[in-house]
Amino acid sequence: MRTVPLLLRSGLTVAAAAVLPLVLTAQTASAAGISVSTSGSTVSVTTSACPTSSGSGYGSASLLNSSQRSFDEGRVVTLSGTSASQSAVWSSVGTGTYTVTVRCANGVTAGSQAVIVSTASTPTISATASPSRGVMGGLGGATKDYGTLTLAAGGTLVVCGAVAAAWVLRRRAKPYRL
Repeated sequence: MRTVPLLLRSGLTVAAAAVLPLVLTAQTASAAGISVSTSGSTVSVTTSACPTSSGSGYGSASLLNSSQRSFDEGRVVTLSGTSASQSAVWSSVGTGTYTVTVRCANGVTAGSQAVIVSTASTPTISATASPSRGVMGGLGGATKDYGTLTLAAGGTLVVCGAVAAAWVLRRRAKPYRL
């Protein structure tokens, strides 16, 4: 009797595991529809995902700061270019993290990416896929080059732990020992 619920739960798990790569690929594909770059205090976006729709233009792009949530709250500019490539530019953008979203004239969102603007004198290109919800994560302070002594000490601890675990499990497997 208990096998039916167990099979149902395992079937749902398998289905979720099969759908997860498709969902992750769809989010990556939508973010890949635009290319965002910065140069000093200027942010630009380029896309080829917005075909012209009966003379109404290609669409628009919005630059949102961290406190703005909807497309219309940001600095909205009209896309210009050709049917092969469209672009938009914002100048005098302050230092910070922004989200660039492109919406085609037919209402379809071509993509959304986060960009970090720094007023450095050298041009920088920085664009990452924007999370749909939550915060952007990164390596932060997790990238540290450890020396040979630290790695040897860590390796020794791992080996000692593995040997101790094997010894305890071996002793528990023989009930005649005290």
